[in-house]
Amino acid sequence: MRLFLLAALVMVVPHAVRAEAPASITCDGTTLVLNGSGARTKYLMQMYMGGLYLQGPSSDAAGIIAADAPMAIRLEITSAMVTKERMDESLREGFQNATGGQLAPIQREIDQFRQCFAQPIAKGDVFEFVYLPARGVTVVKNGRPVGVIQGLAFKQAMFGIWLCDRPAQESLRVAMLGK
Repeated sequence: MRLFLLAALVMVVPHAVRAEAPASITCDGTTLVLNGSGARTKYLMQMYMGGLYLQGPSSDAAGIIAADAPMAIRLEITSAMVTKERMDESLREGFQNATGGQLAPIQREIDQFRQCFAQPIAKGDVFEFVYLPARGVTVVKNGRPVGVIQGLAFKQAMFGIWLCDRPAQESLRVAMLGK
């Protein structure tokens, strides 16, 4: 009976699409290298591949979050289940977790960031969130900048979505940290 249930489950669950994260990305002459990448899954399905890019390797989540240094997170959407509405809901929860509910000091920046996801999201879309200290977080969708959000406090909360003690998904956090 167990074998039958397992076989039925395998037939129902679609095979995950495994996107390859680029070894590095460059923004304004700054090259960042892949620290680690992994899949965000929900309901046994892969939603997106996420990669963390730094100037050099690190597995120190708190240090990465706190750092005022160039870094990026890259998300490649691998499921049509990821919509702008679901992304907005996930971002709300992620910022809540990353800040311990202390959203007020960066609420304006969070609202700006959420506006970067106002257009439809489709399978295959690629988002890059590139932080450069002099500029802030540049949001890039499919190679085109769609917004810039300034402030180190915002950057810390945004990176915290994936790297804090209550991340979007623990296994993705571990993979991004190269562990």
